[in-house]
Amino acid sequence: MSQSPGRPWREQTSWTRKLWAALRRTIRRGSWRGDDGRLYDCYVDNAQGRYPVADYGPFAPQQATPGDVRLIAYYLPQFHPIPENDEWWGKGFTEWRNVARAFPVFEGHYQPRLPDELGYYDLRVPDVMHRQVELAKLYGISAFCFHFYWFGGRRLLEGPLDHYLRTAELDLPFCLCWANETWSRRWSGREQDVLVAQRHSPEDDIAVIHGLDKYFRDPRYLKVDGKPVLTIYRAGLFPDIKATIARWRDEMTKLGYPGIYLIATNSFDFTGHQELGFDALSEFPPHCMFTANIEKQLNVSRFRDGGRIRSYADVVAVETAKPAVEAVVHPGVMPSWDNSARRPNSAQIYHGSTPQLFEQWLSHSMSRAAANPPGEQMVFINAWNEWGEGAYLEPDLRYGYAYLEACASAIREHGRSRAPRPRESTQPR
Repeated sequence: MSQSPGRPWREQTSWTRKLWAALRRTIRRGSWRGDDGRLYDCYVDNAQGRYPVADYGPFAPQQATPGDVRLIAYYLPQFHPIPENDEWWGKGFTEWRNVARAFPVFEGHYQPRLPDELGYYDLRVPDVMHRQVELAKLYGISAFCFHFYWFGGRRLLEGPLDHYLRTAELDLPFCLCWANETWSRRWSGREQDVLVAQRHSPEDDIAVIHGLDKYFRDPRYLKVDGKPVLTIYRAGLFPDIKATIARWRDEMTKLGYPGIYLIATNSFDFTGHQELGFDALSEFPPHCMFTANIEKQLNVSRFRDGGRIRSYADVVAVETAKPAVEAVVHPGVMPSWDNSARRPNSAQIYHGSTPQLFEQWLSHSMSRAAANPPGEQMVFINAWNEWGEGAYLEPDLRYGYAYLEACASAIREHGRSRAPRPRESTQPR
């Protein structure tokens, strides 16, 4: 290295270091590289686990015992390869491939999302489910609700559920949600390209009940008054859901059950569950949530070409102001929502979720659920592990176990609020 005449080498080195330090600070802020530079910096910070100072306070793990209101978490069995996904999306595809490719589309956008303790797990490994059940029980989750994929007798992603059925040590109750949609290439923007079609028919109505029978008979299966609980994700896709429900109830009687407890979700604005024969409606956020689009308030990437960005705090404010209804409705909550992993340029994003806001929403939902008849007091959480949609309770590198602890905290607080108060003494002081 050469040096300037008359300037000591040590002094020049010190000055050079200061110059490069200043340049690095400027680059890090992105002030001379434009919006793309700031987004790149945001991506690097998130990918390396450098997050803003948390605003939700410390969480200390304390075990929670479920009370009168049960928390049911939807469970996605996608995290293992199957031949169909190998064919459609490439060898070895799982949801993690989408999760790992996510990137921020505005400054402060929480992407990519990186798992903590469980890592990029493979559900073919038995230890994964054992730990998931341990965590769920520790923090007060009452049951998993597995997504169930049935296409005229053809099953997909059934491996984790069938492993659960075979493994009695996985002692957390469970139930099923029939995700009765046609599979298409929505992730790639080609919804018209059908992968597996869903065709409902009277014959299939009977066949699916017989396909579900082995799960219903498991002692861990969630029941209401002895009736197995079954959720239908998109009831509106049945040509005559009222007739289908009549067939199901009749077939369940023939199989020796006292009945079946049927829940419709409110996905895609479905209503009228009582008139059609369902026992209850379950909210399935972010469906039927109407808050303002805040995209214009953000410095959004030029690559974004669709979708909406909404405030999670706005959603919590709206949901906690909901009036009571007479019908049996199971409240639904979501820890967060951001499907950037699946739709990088046109995601639906609910920005600004924190464990504190989630606990506020969950606590209110538990109070609503407590008004339902005994045995029907449930809150459905979307979800335990929907990483591709940013909706998960499992620990991540940013928040750790804080969303799980929010569940436990809400359970403890609900228990305190429902506990009978001691009577005041009538004795003279």
